[in-house]
Amino acid sequence: MNYNIYVCGVGGQGIIKTSVIIGEAAMKKDINVVMSEIHGMAQRGGSVSTEIRIGEVHGSIIPDGEADLVLAFEPLEAIRAIPKMSEESEVILNTSVIPPFNLMRSPHPYPPLDEIMSTLEERAGSVRGFNAEEIALKAGHILSLNMVMLGAAAATRGFPLESESLISSMRDNLPPRLIDVNLRAFRNGFEAAAES
Repeated sequence: MNYNIYVCGVGGQGIIKTSVIIGEAAMKKDINVVMSEIHGMAQRGGSVSTEIRIGEVHGSIIPDGEADLVLAFEPLEAIRAIPKMSEESEVILNTSVIPPFNLMRSPHPYPPLDEIMSTLEERAGSVRGFNAEEIALKAGHILSLNMVMLGAAAATRGFPLESESLISSMRDNLPPRLIDVNLRAFRNGFEAAAES
């Protein structure tokens, strides 16, 4: 079994924490997992991505066209992830926009969300989009957005880890005082992905 997850977004969205939770959940099940991360200007809202490879894999970088799941925390970052996608890839997309700081001085506006969705649908097998920011706020805190996205990943066909394993890893990696909010966010994200 091999399963490749490409996680992308911008600094401050909890992308690396999400990836650590996935990785540790796999390790607890004695499943081989390797991960790499790129977080250049993360502190300033820049691009952040991680690559998680689960199963009988060699190397931490997902070859182009071999991502099984793209977990995109921001729409424009999903477009940057297109080289990792194939016609079999599943995309979970947070539709809440965070315009890049350098776009403010650019003559090119942020693309309309429907154009981003259409482009992704042309390249991937399945694209499910929802506003994870709103779901996180309903769960109790905006910073639980990453657990909304993790819950959505768990609802994806073929995802190699059960919700129970992910929740156990969440309990190990998140502050106890925030676990209830994050569990609500996880469950709400699971439901949102199952419904979309």
